Amino acid sequence: MSIYAADTVWGLLACGSDAAPAIGTPSVDGVGRAPLSHGALRAQAAQVVADLNAMGIGRGDRVAMVLPNGPEMAAAFVCVACAAVTAPLNPAYRAEEFEFYLSDLDAKALLIQAGMESPARTVAAARGIPVISLVPDPEIAGAFTLRPDGDMTGKCARGGMAESEDVALILHTSGTTSRPKIVPLRHVNVTASAYHIGRALELSKRDTCLNIMPLFHIHGLIAAVLSSLAAGGSTVCTPGFNAFRFFAQFAEARPSWFTAVPTMHQALLGLAARNKDTIAAGRLRFIRSSSASLPPQVMTAVEAAFGVPVIESYGMTEASHQMASNPLPPRPHHAGSVGLAAGPEVAIMDENGGLLPVGGLGEIVIRGRNVTAGYEGNPDANAKAFTNGWFRTGDQGTLDAEGYLRLTGRLKEIINRGGEKISPLEVDTVLMDHPAVAQVVTFGIPHNKLGEEVGAAVVLREGHALDEHGLRTFCAERMAPFKVPRRIVFVAEIPKGATGKLQRIGLAEKLGLGQTP
Repeated sequence: MSIYAADTVWGLLACGSDAAPAIGTPSVDGVGRAPLSHGALRAQAAQVVADLNAMGIGRGDRVAMVLPNGPEMAAAFVCVACAAVTAPLNPAYRAEEFEFYLSDLDAKALLIQAGMESPARTVAAARGIPVISLVPDPEIAGAFTLRPDGDMTGKCARGGMAESEDVALILHTSGTTSRPKIVPLRHVNVTASAYHIGRALELSKRDTCLNIMPLFHIHGLIAAVLSSLAAGGSTVCTPGFNAFRFFAQFAEARPSWFTAVPTMHQALLGLAARNKDTIAAGRLRFIRSSSASLPPQVMTAVEAAFGVPVIESYGMTEASHQMASNPLPPRPHHAGSVGLAAGPEVAIMDENGGLLPVGGLGEIVIRGRNVTAGYEGNPDANAKAFTNGWFRTGDQGTLDAEGYLRLTGRLKEIINRGGEKISPLEVDTVLMDHPAVAQVVTFGIPHNKLGEEVGAAVVLREGHALDEHGLRTFCAERMAPFKVPRRIVFVAEIPKGATGKLQRIGLAEKLGLGQTP
């Protein structure tokens, strides 16, 4: 029997029981709102399709979304996707960034929360992009109405419910080393990924996810929201990640799971000891980690603190998020591995396009129902990204005899020191073994003779002291000399991206580490 109960977001919404909660939110200052039920979510989605069609917006039209993190953003993503193309944008963008993204997307409308101040409004006005206000229901989390700011009556070219091959979601790549690329994801892609995640995590109608991830990013949208709805379960959407508020939200929501990036898990670890009773009173089944490699030391510590398995998964935008996942117990999950293929086929490819045998080190490639058909308007990028029907992820790794995938790093982040290739993740793992080290990121520093030298930014644990010489000596006892960081910089905080991921690319420049003689 196929796991794909539906191939559109509208079809996916059919699973939940009418009265069961679908989308909720924690209370604020003691004031709560009732959750939006599955039945009400379906009715709202149908109404949004009718409303957008009446405004002249339908299938294939792009709606840029600038909304605060929370239940309305989650519900708006689902509802708008049933009618048109969703394009969530980071509300923290500046005017110049909104100028780029609204132009690059060729947005048909801007959807923004009523009363929300944002430079996106000014940019949209200057570009002649109609604005639609989302008006939240003060009583029900995730319930809203749409109100056009001005006259938006018009004939819709392609109305009705979106179909499986229509684009549901458009996101941009991070663009750390080049212009961001547009990734169109069809309904068949995003629904497949939602079902893949549900199968890997054995999600059911009994499950509740506490979402702390930003909802302008693939991780939160698909792993937390869409997978929960596809299973008929619920998601409780916070206003954003705040480690100091997490345990109160946890106690109220009583989630069976949550998903986050490693830096969030590390932040929660620091507060877990004083919240033992809250954790013990909960109903967690597991914790999920994705979007960056989880240090084995952190996995072990989180499992000890929360008393449940930490399931590390591997995802990326072009795969509608999930590609691999460690299985739930009793099957083994391994620290340092992102698990088994969990949706698409996964293989390892050499530079010439040949697939490597078990244990071979090369580029991770994928193919399957959840994978994008290609970048929009970028034939050069597509020629590089696809080989013999496989999508090249840009990540390096190996597959073992049991099918477990291990990452050695992004190909563009592998440090080339005079011809010696060094995995930053390997150096990270050694540095994290030092009892004084709380967080670390290894990166390349330009070198005028070797090409690159190894650098590391380190955050120390509170109350610990350590100098560069001491940490380099620690490393030298545990790894080959050429892998030992030449420069170690101690910082209060390592720069992170908008989703909380540590940034290796460009870190040397950010830290003022120029050409090394």
